[in-house]
Amino acid sequence: MEEFEEYIKQGEPHKKEKGYAWLTAIGLQAVDGLKPSSYLIQTARQHIEGDITIDEVKHLVDSYYKSKAIRTDIEDRTEEADKVSARITEILSEKTFKFSPVEYITIHRRLFEGIYKFAGKIRDYNITKKEWVLKGDTVLYASAGIIRDTLDYDFAQEKDFDYKGLNIDEAIRHITKFVSGIWQIHAFGEGNTRTTAVFTIKYLRTFGFNISNEAFVNHSWYFRNALVRANYNNLTNGIYATTEYIERFFRNLILNEKNELKNRYLLIEELDNQTIKSANSLNADTPKSKNCTLGCTLEEMAVLTYLKEKPNATQKEIAAHIGKSERTIKTITIKLSEKGMIERKNGKRNGYWEIKINDSNN
Repeated sequence: MEEFEEYIKQGEPHKKEKGYAWLTAIGLQAVDGLKPSSYLIQTARQHIEGDITIDEVKHLVDSYYKSKAIRTDIEDRTEEADKVSARITEILSEKTFKFSPVEYITIHRRLFEGIYKFAGKIRDYNITKKEWVLKGDTVLYASAGIIRDTLDYDFAQEKDFDYKGLNIDEAIRHITKFVSGIWQIHAFGEGNTRTTAVFTIKYLRTFGFNISNEAFVNHSWYFRNALVRANYNNLTNGIYATTEYIERFFRNLILNEKNELKNRYLLIEELDNQTIKSANSLNADTPKSKNCTLGCTLEEMAVLTYLKEKPNATQKEIAAHIGKSERTIKTITIKLSEKGMIERKNGKRNGYWEIKINDSNN
C-alpha cells in the first residue's frame, strides 16, 4: 500500500517492522473481501511513527465505532476489518509463540473477540462453502464432532516431525501440507483463513525466516484459493487435490521468489485447457531465489537468508536470530563454506560473510 511505502523503503528499522506488520494485517482482510477504513490507515501511521502504542490504536478504533453517527456511514464489515487489522498487527509484533492447538485457537479468540460470539470456540456444526475457484462447489471440511481430535492429531504429527536433513524443497512441501491440513479442518465458523495465516507466519518465524510480507499483502486471496485447491477432489471430472499452487505461494513467502500468483490459474475450468500442468512446469520459467538450492536444509536456508541481509552478523547474532546454539551455527556455517555457498572475508574481528551462490546455481 502506498500509504506505508515511505516506511518500508526509507524508514528506521522499527518503523519498517511496524509498516510490514500493518501491510500484512490489512492485506489479509482481502481473504474475506474486506477493506479497512481511511481512519484505520491514519491511526496505523501514528503507530508506525511512534506517536501511539498498539493498545492506544485498539482503544481509538473501539471508540471510533461506538459513535452511531459514524457507523451509519460505514459498510457493515469495515469495523471488523479495522479491528482485526489492529489485532493482527499486535500479534505479529509480539516475540512470543507456542506451537500448539491452544495457541491456534487463542489467536482466533484474540482476533475476533467482540466481533463473533464464537471467537476462540471450535465450531459445533457442519459447514459447506461455495467457492468461486470451484465454480460454486465446496471443499469437504472436518465433521464437527471430530474437529478437536483431528486438530490435536495434526499438531502432534507436525511436532514430532524432524526437519533435520531435509532440503529446502522437501521442507516447504511438508510445511505446506501441514498448513493446508489444519486449514481444511476449518475449526472455526468464520475467520479460519486469517487465523491460519497469522499462525503460519508466527510458526515460520521459529525456523529463523523473515517472512516476505509481499505475499500476504498482495496475494491473500490467492492464498485462500490455493488452500481450497489443495483440499478439493472431483474424480469424476479428473480434478485432484494439489498443493502445487500453495507451494508457489510459500516459495514466494519464504524464499522471496517471484512465482506468478494468478487466481485465474486456480479455476477448475482452467485445468482442462492447461491439461493440469505440474508445479514444475508452472515454475519452469520463473526466477528462483538466489538462496534456493537442493543441497540446503531448512536451517541452512535460514542462515543464508539472514546472512544475505546482515553479512556482518556474528555467530552469536545468527544463533539468537535462528534460535539455535552457537555450536550449531558454527557447524552450519562450516558446512555452507564447504559447499562453496559462503565465504568469510577480512578475518575474524572485522570480517563479513560473502554469499557465493547466484541464480545460475539453481
